Amino acid sequence: MNPEPHHHITPVRTYVLVWIALIILTFVTTWVAEIDLGEWNIVVAMTIAVVKMSLVAAFFMHIKGASALTKLVCGAGLFWMAILFALTFGDYRSRAWLPLEGWW
Repeated sequence: MNPEPHHHITPVRTYVLVWIALIILTFVTTWVAEIDLGEWNIVVAMTIAVVKMSLVAAFFMHIKGASALTKLVCGAGLFWMAILFALTFGDYRSRAWLPLEGWW
């Protein structure tokens, strides 16, 4: 006989704290967008977005207490997304060496 799977129950306090953190990070994103950081604007914005994504995935999508297989699938998805971003960024960076007009 298989015992019933263990289900972790997250307290409401945790959800409220994560929600407050997401709201604060949203305001920080808006505040940082008003500041001219030059090339660092995108770095700061993406860092905040990754932190927010991690909070949502870990707590609201229950990946923190999920099985190892679920964590592996999520990690593989992130790895695939990193590959796509790397290929896109490589294409974007290589456009500078092409002539602007009449190159064909």
